This record gives sequence, structure tokens and C-alpha cells, in this order.
Amino acid sequence: MTGTPIFAARNKVLSLSPRLRRGRTFPEEVRQGSPGGERLKGIIIIQGKMPKVKTNSSAKKRFTVTATGKIMHQKSFKRHILTKKSKKRKRNLRIEGAVDKSQIDFVKRLLRLK
Repeated sequence: MTGTPIFAARNKVLSLSPRLRRGRTFPEEVRQGSPGGERLKGIIIIQGKMPKVKTNSSAKKRFTVTATGKIMHQKSFKRHILTKKSKKRKRNLRIEGAVDKSQIDFVKRLLRLK
């Protein structure tokens, strides 16, 4: 039998080797996501320590949080093909836009603000 077998139990994964994931050590039991299927994306578990929660690196480059707590983003359509766009349109595209309230929870989770 090649490789290390992994035995899946209800909501737990039991591994025989702590070196399964590229040099990181994991405890014998790693709790999986909720029964709804949520994953532990962005969480690194180290044996004997509290798990590290990491900010999504692409989100921290795209969003800024204001002093009042609003989340701002750059507007699109300002990169190329600018000759056909009016001055007023390009000027208004320079101003950052606020993230819509339907997307706030998702963006906050990416930034680990929630």
C-alpha cells in the first residue's frame, strides 16, 4: 500500500502521519467544518497551539477599511480603452466605491473582520 492511509470518522479525519501537509505538523484529530459543509479555509492548525487565522491575501490588496468602518473598493473600467470615455466618466471612476450591503459579510469574512 503506497502513501499514508487516512480514516474518516464522523466530522473528524484521523491520520496516521503528522507530516501529511508539506512539512506542517497537524494533531492526530483535525476537526472538519460544520455539518453544512463549511471548510476551514484560511486556518492553519499547528500541533499543541491555537490555530492561526490568516487574512485572504488577494482581499487585503483590493479592499480598504475607513475610519468609520466602511469597506471601500476600486471601481472597474478604468484600466484601458479610455479614449472613448468622457472626462467626467473617468473622473468619477477615480473615486473609490463602497462595498454593497449584500456583499459586506462575505468581504468581512475574507478580511477576517467577522
